[in-house]
Amino acid sequence: MRFAEPLALASGASIADYELVYETYGTLNEARSNAVLVCHALNAGHHVAGIHAASKEVGWWDNMVGPGKPVDTDRFFVIGVNNLGSCFGSTGPMHPNPATGKPYGPDFPVVTVEDWVHAQARLADALGIERFAAVMGGSLGGMQALAWSMLYPDRIAHCVAIATAPKLSAQNIAFNEVARRAIVTDPDFHGGRFYEHGVVPARGLQVARMIGHITYLSDDVMAEKFGRALRRHVSDTALRSEYRFTFDVEFEIESYLRYQGEKFSSYFDANTYLLITRALDYFDPALAYGGDLARAFAGATADFLLVSFTTDWRFAPERSREIVEALLANGRRVTYAEVDAPHGHDAFLLEDPQYVAVMRAWFDRIATHVEVAR
Repeated sequence: MRFAEPLALASGASIADYELVYETYGTLNEARSNAVLVCHALNAGHHVAGIHAASKEVGWWDNMVGPGKPVDTDRFFVIGVNNLGSCFGSTGPMHPNPATGKPYGPDFPVVTVEDWVHAQARLADALGIERFAAVMGGSLGGMQALAWSMLYPDRIAHCVAIATAPKLSAQNIAFNEVARRAIVTDPDFHGGRFYEHGVVPARGLQVARMIGHITYLSDDVMAEKFGRALRRHVSDTALRSEYRFTFDVEFEIESYLRYQGEKFSSYFDANTYLLITRALDYFDPALAYGGDLARAFAGATADFLLVSFTTDWRFAPERSREIVEALLANGRRVTYAEVDAPHGHDAFLLEDPQYVAVMRAWFDRIATHVEVAR
């Protein structure tokens, strides 16, 4: 969907004549009361569920959204939106800048979580949805769901924020900065204008992804999957228990990280990576209230579900508890689940039985309310 009217951004800049790509699942009921907005994290997009007709790829939250699944598309009308600045269809750095006719590149304006939410609200207006039954997301998507509850309290009945935080820690900002430096110092980056040179800063993207991927997994999962296993070619069977004393791939974990990095660099845009990680860094709704998170949530009226995972050290459970405490201070209805799962931050994308049961029960309750409202 194309939007001609300029969207004012938090930076003071604006963007006009932009497109948002989105997918919908299920059917919007007559009362338009069963819509659920799914907000995506760093390297995801609008393709939330099902098998994409062109790419044949399975949606990134297909285990959560679909007929008979926790977010049941036989009952809900689910919307997945690709955010501004992303590289999966919505207007971003690789698209032509109307002012120059060349790709925006580094001239694409810096965007924030709040900017994305305002853009999503415009899409909801165009679709005739005045109020969402729920807005949900994990990680960076959870931040967007929280922002919805503060920016548009009358337009969201339920907020579902999973494996998220009220702001990044200094350590998290540090991880993002190291990843960005890997990209901007790649000789093929060309100050963000690599499109004009017909190259991709693949090495920088690969390192950025490897850094990020390490933080998404728990130590237990890495130990279970890879341990200290050595990687050997078929011809090296006689040396299976010996080191080769090289700086090439020796351990299976190294092979895995290199594979993840190479795959990521083949489809993700470097400028988009810079934009999205900076949006993560900037999210801090309490900043305008002297650091008082409870005051930031004072206007929220939604019912909340917060989910965290015990082994998620990047968005640790105590960060979700900060949100819970701020909401309780405002008398909000809050359900909090701290799931004992071994998978680290990636657990929000997986099928832990406890996690799935919590999500299913929560959305069953929402569905009951929606059906009554009909």
